[in-house]
Amino acid sequence: MALQPAREGKEAKKDPQSGAGSSMQLFTWEDIGLCTGQGHPQQEQWLVIDRKIYDIGQFYQRHPGGAQIISHYAGQDATDAFTAFHANKALVRKYMSSLLIGELAQDQISMEPSKNKLLVEDFRELRATIERMGLLNLNGLFFFLIFLQILLLEAASWITLWYFGTSLLPFLISVVLLTTSLTQAGYLQHDLGHLSVFSKRKWNQVVHMFVIGQLMGMSASWWKLTHVQHHAKPNCICKDPDLSMHPILFTLGKVLSVELGMKKKKFMPYNHQHKYFFVTILPFLFPVYFQYFAFHKTIQRKDWVDLAWILSFYIRFFLTYEPLLGVKSLLGFYLLLSSRQHATWISPCSMIGSLGIRTSKLSISESGPLPRDRNPMGNHLFPTMPPYNYWKVAPLVKSLCAKHSIEYHCKPLLTAFADVVHNSRETRVSLWITQWRILLNMKQQTKKNTNVKIHKEWDREC
Repeated sequence: MALQPAREGKEAKKDPQSGAGSSMQLFTWEDIGLCTGQGHPQQEQWLVIDRKIYDIGQFYQRHPGGAQIISHYAGQDATDAFTAFHANKALVRKYMSSLLIGELAQDQISMEPSKNKLLVEDFRELRATIERMGLLNLNGLFFFLIFLQILLLEAASWITLWYFGTSLLPFLISVVLLTTSLTQAGYLQHDLGHLSVFSKRKWNQVVHMFVIGQLMGMSASWWKLTHVQHHAKPNCICKDPDLSMHPILFTLGKVLSVELGMKKKKFMPYNHQHKYFFVTILPFLFPVYFQYFAFHKTIQRKDWVDLAWILSFYIRFFLTYEPLLGVKSLLGFYLLLSSRQHATWISPCSMIGSLGIRTSKLSISESGPLPRDRNPMGNHLFPTMPPYNYWKVAPLVKSLCAKHSIEYHCKPLLTAFADVVHNSRETRVSLWITQWRILLNMKQQTKKNTNVKIHKEWDREC
């Protein structure tokens, strides 16, 4: 029998969304906490949006945004995530009406008791403020110029090799131009995936598939599946796909490092991870990892349209550059291109957490003639906000953090990179090694005590 809380049958006021003549039951957070979908395979999955309780147990597999992202909020308040990820909320609520089973009792607060009520209320007020300021409004001209810049940079890369030849200097200039083009395409597909370019969701999806597939050679469906989960539960182990490298390649965080040490697990020489971080990330992990999973997940999901877009990039790339470079030079060109592209596209903020990256000459030179503010703090708090408005919301977010004594970090790009190395070497690794040595000493001491005990018993018997 499925595990579910007892429904006491308390009646609430009638809700127009649930149909005429129907009434909703009242529940507590304790009831909702029992319906997480974990444990029993048929356990109900409930979540809360604006104090309304929805049973997603029979719906989550059909969720357009993916089953994982909505399941992550089972047993929790999903109001802020719902607000952040759904532009047309009125339309979505029509489809949600069939899932509605009740609402929170009057004596229950609007979010989980474990959350900071004042912080949540202030954040929701901040959200309402930026909507009134028009910071979520879209500017089509900006994104058109970005798209035009991408095409011009890619054309300039090919013209450089065609006109000046394939000697070392034109070769490297071509790599820089095409890398900048692909980096800008990465940012543009990111904005399209966040529904930040067009007012209609369909246009964002269609153009996103073209940009990430034809211009970059990556899977649109795989990117959305993983990236939306990252935004739903950033830095949450087992829920944020960006942390999947732990513990196979790296040990992340203080708590996780101690756990690995206590379990005496070691998949890599973690005491040297600050040394092999850049060696594995740039030439191997991102080019191989991204491309492998792009093809693997697309074929696994039988998304043949997405696969066709990915293949169109490689066909176009081969036909365009192979006559100029030849097969061997083309392979080196692609590997160098991929390594440099991901070095500039995957900013260190995604490895450290959500912090502000201060615009510098380096970041401008890497992002092209039309640089944009890639502030992860604004991007995570307001996923559909166009990137050119991040700098406007930054002071408001900083003020909110100061009010609630939350640290707000804003660092230059190179400083953020240095922090990655420092944290990898000093904090995580030292904790892992310390715990490992403690357990090793305990084991040796236990073994020594056991040997002493055995010798004493042997002497006594003799």
